[in-house]
Amino acid sequence: MCPKLLREPSPKAAKRRLSFFVRAQLASAAAWSPDPKNPPLYLDLPRKDGVPQPDVTAKWTANAPLAFVDQYIDDLRQYHAIAMDVGDQDGLRFDADKLYDILDKYGIANSFEIYHGTHTSAVADRFQNHVLPFFSKNLCATKNCK
Repeated sequence: MCPKLLREPSPKAAKRRLSFFVRAQLASAAAWSPDPKNPPLYLDLPRKDGVPQPDVTAKWTANAPLAFVDQYIDDLRQYHAIAMDVGDQDGLRFDADKLYDILDKYGIANSFEIYHGTHTSAVADRFQNHVLPFFSKNLCATKNCK
């Protein structure tokens, strides 16, 4: 983490200088290890001053889909549709493939696509041509949804 960036007068200025990886780490920490008594970001990271924080790491591990998917199978069966995609150069590719296999093993219908690229390749195209059409087809706001 870059402590110097956190002291900048403008959070926007600091944000612009953070890499995607650091931004993703901060977003994960905000979701999985919030700490209302730890300003200025009010979150805990898996390392503090270079020292591993086992309690924080345990929280992050507990929130990994591969760690919790089995306990939510009955809930996942109630979904109308599940779709996943991942880039062939994405570090999450193998975990996404394992998640697909687990859902398939339980007989939970889902679609899984591996596209050419990284985690952030062609995000606009993926949303416009894949995510939004999926939602349009599968989300329903009426009581008679199928």
